[in-house]
Parts: sequence; C-alpha cells; structure tokens
Amino acid sequence: MKSYMKMKMKVEYKKASLNDIEVMQELVYDEVESGVILERSSDEMATNIRSYILAYVDEKLAGFCALHIHTTSLAEIRSLIVNEVYRGNRIGANLIYKCVDEAKTLGLEKVLSLTYKQSFFENLGFIEIPKESLPEHKIWADCIKCKHFPICNEVSLIKNL
Repeated sequence: MKSYMKMKMKVEYKKASLNDIEVMQELVYDEVESGVILERSSDEMATNIRSYILAYVDEKLAGFCALHIHTTSLAEIRSLIVNEVYRGNRIGANLIYKCVDEAKTLGLEKVLSLTYKQSFFENLGFIEIPKESLPEHKIWADCIKCKHFPICNEVSLIKNL
C-alpha cells in the first residue's frame, strides 16, 4: 500500500451527505470488525448524518469523525477513522479540531472521547477522566453494542472548551 506520509497533499474537509454513507462504512469496516469502532447501521448514520465531518484527498475519502451531542453542555467525538494510507498527516487531528470548533460554535462546554488512542487525544488537549463520571445513558445506549462489553479497555477523556 502506497504511503502519503510526509507528502504535501490537499485535504478537503466537508460535512457528510447521505450519499457518503456507503463509502464511510467501507472505510471503517476493518476497525468495526476488530472492535475498535462501534458499528453504525446505515439508518443510524443517516439519522446522525449532520454530525459527521469528512476528509477527502484527491476526491477519495481519507477519514471522518462525528460530533454527537449528549446534553446542552456535553458532546462526544465518535467514530474517528483515518485510512492507513493517509495517517501521519494530521488529518485525524484536524478532524478533531473541526469538531471542537463546531462544539464551541454550538455553545457546548465539554467534548468527550472514549478511545484506545489516549496519547493522541491528550496531545490535542484532552485529559483522562474516570469512566464512572460519564452520563449513564451514554454507557448503556452505546457500550452495550460493543464487542468487548462489559470488559471495557477504552480510556475516557474530556476537553473543556
């Protein structure tokens, strides 16, 4: 597989449309199968399509993530994925920055993430918090779908805005 690492490339960021769902599911398939990212059905993705921000390189989907709002003060960054070919080019970080900017625009106070990539999020200003401090509806609504439930190895992190 060709690597674009450390190469100059133009990355275009945009909001997702319903037409993007199939290619989004293809990109995230391996991570879903391994249990790193929760599976989202086409219908669930359609319902939440406004939450997704996509990154394109040469008209190919390079990555995406979603900003999911839980309360008037708290949102979550979900489903962060960057194609292996494009990793190392700050696409993931820029997707997070875009979600954080949107959260600020909406007037949210905090953004959380459940992740296996703790240092990545810490480098972006997130700090670890106990999972017990997460809203219960978050745990039961999403975590029950996880392949690893009830044994959770993810780290919960939060960023105050």
